[in-house]
Amino acid sequence: MSDTAVRPRKPSVRRLPVTGTLRLNSPAEIWFKPALSVVVASAAPNLLLYSMDRLDLVMYTMAGSLCALYGHSLPYARRAHTVVRVVLGMVAGLAVALLAASATDSTAVLITVGALLAAVQKTFCDASRIGPPGNLIFTFVTSAALFAPQEPGQIPGHLALALAAGAFSWLVAVGPALWRREGPERRATARALDAAAAYAAGPGPRTRHAAVAAVHAAWQSLLAAGRPTPVRQELERLVVHAERTLAGTPAEGCDPAPGSAPGPAKLSAWATTTRARGPVPSPPPAPGTVDQLFGIGAERAGRRTGRGRREARRALLRALAPGSPVLPIALRTLIGCAFAGYASSALGVGHPYWAIVTAASVYQPNVTLSWSRAVQRTVGNLVGVLVFAAVVPVARIGPLALILCVLAFNFAAEALITRNYWLGSIAVTPMALLVMEFADTHPAGGLIADRALDTLVGAAVGLLVAIAVPNRRAAGRVERALTATAEARGRAEDLIADLNSDDLALDLARRRLTSCLVELRDAGDIAAGEWWQRALPEEEMLAAEHAGHRTLAATAQRRGASTPPPENGAV
Repeated sequence: MSDTAVRPRKPSVRRLPVTGTLRLNSPAEIWFKPALSVVVASAAPNLLLYSMDRLDLVMYTMAGSLCALYGHSLPYARRAHTVVRVVLGMVAGLAVALLAASATDSTAVLITVGALLAAVQKTFCDASRIGPPGNLIFTFVTSAALFAPQEPGQIPGHLALALAAGAFSWLVAVGPALWRREGPERRATARALDAAAAYAAGPGPRTRHAAVAAVHAAWQSLLAAGRPTPVRQELERLVVHAERTLAGTPAEGCDPAPGSAPGPAKLSAWATTTRARGPVPSPPPAPGTVDQLFGIGAERAGRRTGRGRREARRALLRALAPGSPVLPIALRTLIGCAFAGYASSALGVGHPYWAIVTAASVYQPNVTLSWSRAVQRTVGNLVGVLVFAAVVPVARIGPLALILCVLAFNFAAEALITRNYWLGSIAVTPMALLVMEFADTHPAGGLIADRALDTLVGAAVGLLVAIAVPNRRAAGRVERALTATAEARGRAEDLIADLNSDDLALDLARRRLTSCLVELRDAGDIAAGEWWQRALPEEEMLAAEHAGHRTLAATAQRRGASTPPPENGAV
C-alpha cells in the first residue's frame, strides 16, 4: 500500500441549485433609466408610423429603439461610443437576416443562419463585455427578421428605418449628459463608498472583495469619463478615501495604514450626498494624494494616446483568439440554437425563432448559471403567455391601444428584470407576442401554444447542450489569472521595496493588481459552476488573494507615508 497522500478531488458534476433560483432581489439602483429610455426611444417612431398608417414597419424601427437599453452604467463619453457600436452592430445583424430572408424560404437554412448570428453576437458581446442586456436583444431582433417576408428591394428602406431609430436611441441614451454629465461617475463612486463602509463595519473576505471590486469599477468609470472636471476631481478624492479604508482596516494580516481612515458612518454619509443632485462632498485629500490623486490624471492621458487605443484593440483580439474562454460558450450557443430551432420546426411550430431566442438566453458563463436561467426563462414565459391571453383583447381595440400596451410592457420588463429574470420575462413575453400584431392579427390560441412549446423546447435543448459541450477553458482562465496576479503583485512589491520608485509607477502597479484580483475572483466564481473540468486550485487562489490584498494595503501605506498631509486641508 502506497504511503503517498491522495489529494481529494471535487466531482466534475456539481449540484444544480433549486432553492433561490426564483428568489427576488432588490431592484437595481437605476432600473428606471433603461425603462424610461426604451419607452421614449420606442414611442416616437411608433407614433410616427401610426400617423402614417404604417405600423407594419414597427419591427424595423424597434431594432433601433431597443439600442437605448445599453450603456446606462457607463460614463457619457464611453456611453456615446458604446451605443454607436450597438446601433451599427444591430443594423449589420439585421441586414444579414433580411438578406437571408429574401434569398431563401428554407426553414432549415434560416435556422442555421439564425444560430450562426446568435453565436457571433454572443462572442462579440462577451468579448467586449458590453454589459446588460448583452447579446439577447440582438438575437431577438435578427431571429425575428429571418422569418419575416422580405423582398430585396425593401431591404434598404427597412435598414434605413432601423438606423434612424438607432440614431434617436443614441440621443435618448446620451441626452441626460446635458444636465447631469457626471451622473454615472457619481453613482460608481457612491457604490465604492458604500462597499468600503460595509467592509469597515464588518471586515471579512466577502466584504473586502466587494469593496475592492467596487473601488476598481469606480476608477474605471472615472478613467473613462473624459476630462477631469472639478466634480470628477472631488470624486477621485472620495474614491481614494474608499481605497485607503481597505488598507486602514486590519484584515488578513494587514497592519493599519498610517493616518486615520474615515469610519463607516462618514463613508455612508458621503455616499448618500454623492448620489444626490447637490454638490459632491469635499473631504480633505488623503495622505499622498495632494499632487496626482493616485496618478489617475496621467493614466487617463495615457489611455487617450494611440498606444492606449492599440492596447484596447489587442485586448479585444485576445478575447476572440483561439484558446479564449469566450469561444466554448459561443460554440454552445451555435449548437444549442441550431438544435432548438430544428426541434421546434420538426414539431410543426410556426415560429421556430422563439426556440432560438430561448436557447440563446440560456447560455450564461457556466452550467450552473445556465440551469438557473433555463428555469427562470421557462417560468417567466409560461406565466407571460397567460398575461398575453388576458391583455390581447384590450390590445386589439385599436392601433393606439396596441402601441400603449407594447410600451407598457417595455417599461415593465426593464422595471422587473433586475428583481429576477423570470419576473422580467413575464412582461417580455406578451410584449414580443403583441409586436406581431402590428403586421397582422393572429389567432391568440395558436400564438400561446407555439410560444409555450418553443419555450420548453428551447430551454430543454439549450440546457442539454450546455451540459454536453464542455468548457474546460474555465480552469485555464483561473490559471492565467493566478499568473497575472502573481506578476502584478511582484511588480508592486518591487516598487514598494525601492525607496526611489516613482509614485505614479506605484499607483499604476496598484491599480493593475486590483484589476488582477477582481479578474481572479470572477474567473474562480465562473469555473466553480462549470462541469466536466479538473479540480480548481482553491488553496492557491485563496493564498493569492490574501497576498494580493496585503500588497494593496502596503502600497496605500507607502503612498500615504511618502507625502505628508497638507496643512489646513488645502489642495
